[in-house]
Amino acid sequence: METAAIKVREATAEDTLTLWAACFDAANWRGSDRFTREQVMNDPEFSHYVEGWPRPGDFGVVAVTGNGDGIGAAWCRTFAADDAGYGFVATDIPELTIGVVPGLRGAGTGTALMTGLIALGRSRGLRGISLSVEDGNRARDLYERLGFVRVGRNGGSDTLLLQL
Repeated sequence: METAAIKVREATAEDTLTLWAACFDAANWRGSDRFTREQVMNDPEFSHYVEGWPRPGDFGVVAVTGNGDGIGAAWCRTFAADDAGYGFVATDIPELTIGVVPGLRGAGTGTALMTGLIALGRSRGLRGISLSVEDGNRARDLYERLGFVRVGRNGGSDTLLLQL
């Protein structure tokens, strides 16, 4: 999938740094740095989304520019109930993480990433994909437009689920 000079392709082990950068961008979705890169990489609440990528069952997509620079990523990972992430629904429903470079948000990159990731999830025969979205995050509109619905609430965040 391509839009303008952006290409979306399946993520590989070589994309781990792009996933880390996207995880940082996702944690700091408000545009200000609430968390440093070191905090994101060293805090198990964040790091378990990327650490050891890819492990069995992981899948994702990355957005790259024409010269190959990673500008965003969306990926899914399943978790055990005792290591649940923010958007945990069930052990057989992977949690989605998405992050786009702040200066490129609102230009279609997130939509392209989500469309590609959802297609991968369907091709794998998954029954759903979940995610967590904090109150005030504009990406909620994208998630709802793609069919995600609220299935839970945790503090200032909703857990959303897309039935595949």
